[in-house]
Amino acid sequence: MDDQAADARQDAHSVPGCYRHPDRETGVRCTRCERPICPECMVEASVGFQCPECVRGGGGTGHAPSASRPRTLAGGSVAADPRLITKILIGINVAVFLAVWVEKSLLADLYLVGAWPPAPFTPTQGVADGEWYRLVTSMFTHEEIWHIGFNMLSLWLLGGPLEQHLGRARYLVLYLISGLAGSALTYLLAGGGTASLGASGAVFGLFGATAVLMRRLRYDMRPIVALLVINLVITFGWRGIAWQAHIGGLVAGVVIGYAMVHAPRERRALVQYGTCALVLGAVVLITLVRTAQLT
Repeated sequence: MDDQAADARQDAHSVPGCYRHPDRETGVRCTRCERPICPECMVEASVGFQCPECVRGGGGTGHAPSASRPRTLAGGSVAADPRLITKILIGINVAVFLAVWVEKSLLADLYLVGAWPPAPFTPTQGVADGEWYRLVTSMFTHEEIWHIGFNMLSLWLLGGPLEQHLGRARYLVLYLISGLAGSALTYLLAGGGTASLGASGAVFGLFGATAVLMRRLRYDMRPIVALLVINLVITFGWRGIAWQAHIGGLVAGVVIGYAMVHAPRERRALVQYGTCALVLGAVVLITLVRTAQLT
């Protein structure tokens, strides 16, 4: 009898599991349907948190879902497809890869190069000759199947959760500026005639932002830290890899990711996009300094 009473008391005080992830205990409930939700399922609302189903359906409040649309952790709008931007980015990378595979001559117009031919000859192509677009096009260009395969797999695994928690606009800004930061650091530190390409800078930006997000949600950091360490070992241990792009993207991702998930609600947009503007300004400054060195 005493054992039954003890079991009953233990059950009464046990922490419920998330209704979508029963193995995850949580003390938070949806403010609309009152179902228990874990951090991954929490959608920040004006009051408390809501579950994804209530967000998508409007929760039976009598108002249109857009009337008081809940926000993601970073303040973005909740989307029905949390991977739409990730799918579009993968599609662009694959399309450019196929175009280069069909017409090899396109590669010379897309990869990142500072100045070619090198001094004392007058550059006929390169960022130093005014082709700033290469900072962007090189982010979406791959030549080898293993290169695009690894980058797109990483983009799919990291991009979906980030897009869900940040919102589409913030996630896209994070991706693009991280990639630009990687391109700018490569332009600054690599040889003027060194050609580089790939989405690795942007992907490392996603690594950095994912680490910040996981710490914010109090997840176990060991998996992402181990994965990041492995990638850094490969970066510096494998010849022919533009480590500058990886480091530039990683630093930008950490800085922007921190601003995205830690910005105070009352000044959220100012802090988030102000930080993005500062990082983008640093990219422009680095590009101007390096151009002055090469010309």
